[in-house]
Amino acid sequence: MELINKSALELRDLLDKREVSSREIVEAYLERIEAVEPKVNSFVTLTKEQALKDADKADKMIKDKTATSLTGIPIAIKDNLCTYHVKTTCCSKIIKDFLPPYDATVITKIKEAGMPILGKTNMDEFAMGSSTETSIFGPSKNPWDLERVPGGSSGGSAAAVAAMEAPLALGSDTGGSIRQPAALTGIVGIKPTYGLVSRYGLIAFASSLDQIGPFAKNVSDAAALLTLLAGHDRRDSTSLPLEKVDYLQNLGQDIKGLRVGVPVEFFAEGIDPEVESNVKNSIKALEEFGAEIIEISLPHSEYALAAYYLVATAEASSNLARFDGVRYGHRSKEDRDSVTMFKHTRAEGFGPEVKRRIILGTYALSSGFYDAYYLKALKTRTLIKQDFDEAFKKVDVLITPTTPSPAFKFGEKNKDPLAMYLSDIFTTTANLAGIPAMSLPAGLTSEGLPVGVQIFAPALKEDIMLNTAYALEKAIGSIGFPALEV
Repeated sequence: MELINKSALELRDLLDKREVSSREIVEAYLERIEAVEPKVNSFVTLTKEQALKDADKADKMIKDKTATSLTGIPIAIKDNLCTYHVKTTCCSKIIKDFLPPYDATVITKIKEAGMPILGKTNMDEFAMGSSTETSIFGPSKNPWDLERVPGGSSGGSAAAVAAMEAPLALGSDTGGSIRQPAALTGIVGIKPTYGLVSRYGLIAFASSLDQIGPFAKNVSDAAALLTLLAGHDRRDSTSLPLEKVDYLQNLGQDIKGLRVGVPVEFFAEGIDPEVESNVKNSIKALEEFGAEIIEISLPHSEYALAAYYLVATAEASSNLARFDGVRYGHRSKEDRDSVTMFKHTRAEGFGPEVKRRIILGTYALSSGFYDAYYLKALKTRTLIKQDFDEAFKKVDVLITPTTPSPAFKFGEKNKDPLAMYLSDIFTTTANLAGIPAMSLPAGLTSEGLPVGVQIFAPALKEDIMLNTAYALEKAIGSIGFPALEV
């Protein structure tokens, strides 16, 4: 029995039947990591010993009948989520040896559920990038083609699931950093409604945009993990005080009569023909299930990328001011006075992309330019949200491509920041509007590269979004997983 081929819920069923132990599952994944990690580079820190100890605890929970729906299932964690006394680096030199004194709320939930943590995954530095090429640990590789990027910024988490190094993983999504890598690696990734999942313990990039979400092999596994993650947290002032929802319960409902909106702006010039073809096939599949397809317009979406890169960089400029060499992290040896130390610490500690965004954000917030740039971006953000509000009066969900193209090759875009930023052209709108969105596989290109289809839903309507995705998954069928030679 090849345990790494099983979904998380299939493994959970085997655990309940006592056909396998959590320790055996963890050992199988650790063996897989050892075999393929030199090629994929998904992880920056492995926690083997602790994972095995936690697996033994999970086995006891199952025996004592105190287990939850994901007890005993191992998981990988993006390296911008604080883990108690386990390195949390954001893949940046400036905090490469940081040991958090506490767990993020989502990590606490994972530990309480009895899920062994395999390790911390690679990412773009401070979640700023679309390819993991800005990581100080080198890029992660796309398991479908090792010469191509896995996406970003949560590329390590996505690659780990696609390479079958973990059945589940956590990422964060500020402008597409879960959905874009999920699309490029052929797995499922969810950005929840803003405030549904606590951000306490997430090292902030842009506080009004960041959300933590799951990566999984299929929609059911993603729904199970989202159920665990969601919930109010008094330590996060933006956390919504909501009743707990089991997202698995709604899966499999008939979608006949579901109103599916297709925004015309997302099928404009520049989209790869094979991406467009696969997504249109997905739309046709929903129609064959009885869904009503309605063409709609999101007129201000063309301004989303510009608005996003002003709001996000402005917030990054503020959030990253704390990394100054005084309290923790890297400190320059050029410290003859505080100003010199501060300047050299940040110059040495941050990479080019992070510096670029700090400079852009600081400029947008500066006196004389605030109204012209940042304030205008906030007004545009409001218009984008109003577009979605109007659209959801006519439809239940929206369906679009996740990315304009399949995975691109290393070095193809990192010399041209604008070309890299365009990778997020279809994903940033959800973050600006605060609504849930997810990506799932829509098929493969002629070169054998995954294509992602994206589903948007109104705020807090993850249940409708997931049920639509579940129906689509059944219609399309599995695209499988890449055959990595070891």
